[in-house]
Parts: sequence; structure tokens; C-alpha cells
Amino acid sequence: MSLKVSHIDLSERKVLLRSFDVVVIILSVWLSSKFSIQDYITFGSDSVYMWLTLLIFYYFLFGEIFQLYDLNVSSNRFKVSRSLFLTAFITTLFFTFTPYFSPSLPEKRIQVIYLFLLMFGPVLLWRFIYMWVLFSPKYFKDIIVISHATRMGTMLDLIKERGFHNVICYISDEENKNYGQFFDVNNVDVYKLVKEKNAKEVILSTRGFSSNVISKLNNSIITLFEEGINIKSFESFYEEITDRVPKEYLDHHFYNNINLSSHSEKKIYQFYHRFIDIVVSSLGLLIFVPMIPLILLFNLIGNRGPIFYTQKRVGKKGKLFTIYKLRSMVVNAESQGAQYAQKNDKRITMFGKFLRNTRLDEAPQFFNILKGDMSLIGPRPERPEFVQDLEEKIPFYAIRHVVKPGLTGWAQVNYPYAGNLDEQEKKLRYDLFYIKEQSAYLDFKIIIKTMTTVLFFRGQ
Repeated sequence: MSLKVSHIDLSERKVLLRSFDVVVIILSVWLSSKFSIQDYITFGSDSVYMWLTLLIFYYFLFGEIFQLYDLNVSSNRFKVSRSLFLTAFITTLFFTFTPYFSPSLPEKRIQVIYLFLLMFGPVLLWRFIYMWVLFSPKYFKDIIVISHATRMGTMLDLIKERGFHNVICYISDEENKNYGQFFDVNNVDVYKLVKEKNAKEVILSTRGFSSNVISKLNNSIITLFEEGINIKSFESFYEEITDRVPKEYLDHHFYNNINLSSHSEKKIYQFYHRFIDIVVSSLGLLIFVPMIPLILLFNLIGNRGPIFYTQKRVGKKGKLFTIYKLRSMVVNAESQGAQYAQKNDKRITMFGKFLRNTRLDEAPQFFNILKGDMSLIGPRPERPEFVQDLEEKIPFYAIRHVVKPGLTGWAQVNYPYAGNLDEQEKKLRYDLFYIKEQSAYLDFKIIIKTMTTVLFFRGQ
């Protein structure tokens, strides 16, 4: 059995990044204070722990917003530099102007700049070391994939695309020379192979195999599981790395994979959800209403036509409601009938593009949320003309309507455009993931991703 440096799991990488960021920031501030480089945060003060706690809180909050802990971002020098610069700058700004909880502004304002540089410079150096040393295949998890040939290509392509895993070999009923070392499922001793290859995890899909093959696999898998080898179904692995349910869920086994009845039992969560809806929509309308005169002016210049428009949409339990939006397309944009919005849609006006990129076109929907037609978070409300067609062509599409539609949602922040049937099906799988995993933590992630979408102008 070959010796190999232990892998670093995905969750461990996120903990590692956060932990070392904190250590580097606190150490930098402490050293700079000790050697009198800055005296804004002094370690001799009784309030230093409160100051550091506030600083780290802001850093983590804006780090999430600017995707500093997205593992794909963390492997790219340019993206890390951009995200870290924005995080350090906004953190410094908020920390400086938080009365009572942060130190008084120093007489020399350059001390504030030092604080920014102490977060940006040392953390950037540590992040580059992470990319150079730890973002290496030798620290990826060694896995073996077992699947029928009809699914193997999809599985291996997905694993390769997402990274952080080394596929040592694959076990299937047919060989594909594009995917590395092959072992025939009918002849291989899975237990012996896993031990010889020192694999840390087995990704398994039994769909398509005969009952005899499945029985043989189960015997090996049980023994491996007892010895501490991590065994994952492809469906669980797929959800973990894509944040959407696999396509295979949309078949007659659907209700085995998604328990819809559990949502009716989450009374506390539902109360909290509605409370947040009322508070946020009320604040949203208070901010939006004073902006209307300015929006009217720009609408006259770059939109030319009515500022608002209404449409019928499908809500919870399939009930129709009227949605309110700021018009972002030319007048009579659907003179030839209803059609999906596309990326770089030519019907979108100059000012309408700005409204969509900043999500301002959605602001009137705060009124829909206050009324109870919509929620802050949920599947995107779709038009009845499209819903009827999609329910006929995509299995279980109507499941979206078990919850209220949302101003933002898991599908919207992960896969904003859906202009054809395949894309609609993929968005549905994001919606189903949200319905399946609904929680306060997932809601928080959606809000953070929505803020990222707005700040980086990724709106529709």
C-alpha cells in the first residue's frame, strides 16, 4: 500500500481558509501594534477583543458576499485578489464607521489605510501560498467510481469539471479509453481494488446493473463501509458538488428522494419566513418609493413608455396573481406572442438593461410580497402560458408550486437564464433542491448570493 499525503476535503478547505484568514489578520494587527506601525487597534485596550470580534464579523460577512470562500474563486489568482480587495476595503469602511463598537477614529487618517493594507497584503500572500501548495492534486481526495456505462461519462465529466477529486480508476461494464484505468464490474474484486489503490471514497451508482452484479457490489461495499471507507451514492455526490438534484430524481422514484410532507411541519420556520418577508418588503418599499422620480426621468430618456407593467403569474398551489415590475423591454415586446427572455435579449432597452443588471426592475414586487402573493425567497413565478407547456413536458414541474414564488431564489442565483426546455429542466432541479433542503441557513446563502449578483451586475 503506497504512502500518500492525506487529502483535504471540501468542507476542510473552507474551514482552513477561514481559520488562516483570521489568524493572519489578528497576527498582522498584533505585530503592527507591537512595532508601532499602527495605533488604531491597540492590544493594550480593554476593548480590543470586542474590536477584533467586530472586525472578523465584518470580514466574514463581506467575504461571503464577494465569494472569498468559494473554492473555485480561491483557486484563481485574479479572482482572489479582486474578492479580497473588495472584502478588505468594505470591511475597513464599515469597521471605521461603526460607533461605540469600534475604536475612535485616529487623528492620522493614514492609520485607517494601514488597517486595510494589513488585511489585504498578508491575507493575499497566504492565499497565494494556499494555491501554490495546497491546491494540488496530491491534496485531492482519491476516489473510485462505479457505474453502468450509460452514466459513467456524465459522472466522470462532472467530477473532472468540479475538481478537488482524483479518479484513480473506474469500474463499469464497458471501457471508455478517454476516462483512464478501467476495471470490468463482472470480474473485479471491488474490496481488494479499493484497498490496493488506497482510495478514500467510492462513488456508486447501481442503475442499469443486473441484480446479480448489484448483489456482488453490495457485499464488497458493506465490508468497505465497515472499515471506514466513505461510500456515496452518485445522487448524494451530485447534490453535494452541484447544489441541485440530479435528473434521475424526475422519475417514478421521485417521492423516495424528496419528502414534501415535512415542509408542512416546519411551523416555526414558516413563521420566521413570513416575518422576514414583511420586514424586508416594508423596508424595500420605503427605499424604492423615493427613487421613483429619478427612475421616471431615466425612463423618459432610455425607455420611452410606461414605467410599470403587470403580468399574470402562477403562485402557490397554482393560483394566479398579478405581478408588478418596472418595464425593461420595448413597448409591445411580445406582439407576436409570449416568449422567454434570453441573455442579451434585443428587446431590452438601454435603461432596461441597467434595471435588470441591478435587479431594480424587481423592486415593485415588494408589494407582492407584502400582500402575500410572493415570498422574498422561492422559485421564480412563471407565466401561466409557459407553466402549462412545461408541466406537460417536464415531469414534476408543478412541484414548484408547493411553496410561494420568490423575488429571488436558489435557481435564480445559480442559473439565471432559461430560454429553452433543457435549461428550464435544469432550473427546476435547483428549485427542487431548495424545496428539499429549505432552511434558514439556505435562505441566508441565497440572500448573500443575490447581493453578489447585484454587486457584480449579473442580474437578468
